[in-house]
Amino acid sequence: MSGDEVRAVNDMRQMTALGRRIEDKSFAIIDEEVGAHGFPEAEWQVVRRVIHATADFEFSSLMRLHPEAIARGIAALRGGAPVLVDVKMIGVGLNEQRLASYGCAIHCFISDDDVIQAASAAGSTRAIESMRKAHRLGLLDGAIVAIGNAPTALLEVVRLAREEGARPALVIGVPVGFVSAAESKEALLESGLPSIVARGRKGGSPIAVAIVHALLLLSSESAASPGSTGSAGSAGPAEPAKVAR
Repeated sequence: MSGDEVRAVNDMRQMTALGRRIEDKSFAIIDEEVGAHGFPEAEWQVVRRVIHATADFEFSSLMRLHPEAIARGIAALRGGAPVLVDVKMIGVGLNEQRLASYGCAIHCFISDDDVIQAASAAGSTRAIESMRKAHRLGLLDGAIVAIGNAPTALLEVVRLAREEGARPALVIGVPVGFVSAAESKEALLESGLPSIVARGRKGGSPIAVAIVHALLLLSSESAASPGSTGSAGSAGPAEPAKVAR
């Protein structure tokens, strides 16, 4: 990545000096109120941004990050991986310019005519059929999958990985709701896929957006310090792991 590209991704906080001071103060308040925690520094940047997006400190106890989640996410972004989302709201919230600087494109099929027709014919959901379409198009393998709304989409990604060999680089599983939301997240954790999960009923599109943006910021730090190691380091091809943290 060139120096200009690194600066472009580093400049994600497109705000005034006052705006940056407000955000920095917000992060300082979060750090102070949470106090000691068990997250490594890179993981904490993700969790803290989720708290910042929601003003909900319970996420400090709900978030679970696979040991390779940060490295997989950074490698996928820097490699120009597809970013597959379950609903348009996530795509609207994501910074397309910063993603494009890596060659990443956002894909959402939830409103496609063929997806709607397939869901009606099969008695399934548009979210399920949108993930199936992504797999048919070869977009799931190596992708960052961000699911903030539809538990059925998350369950389908887990099924596609288990039964059809799909290998996303990272699955962000934060659907919100009362029917199958918590269960879909537990299924993702049990799958061993590299994942970032908010356990329980809480979640939503803003959380998915916050996580992707945190990974973009971490990726810019990694690009600026190519010799760095640790949880933000490079990773090879994604394979399901046995243990999820």
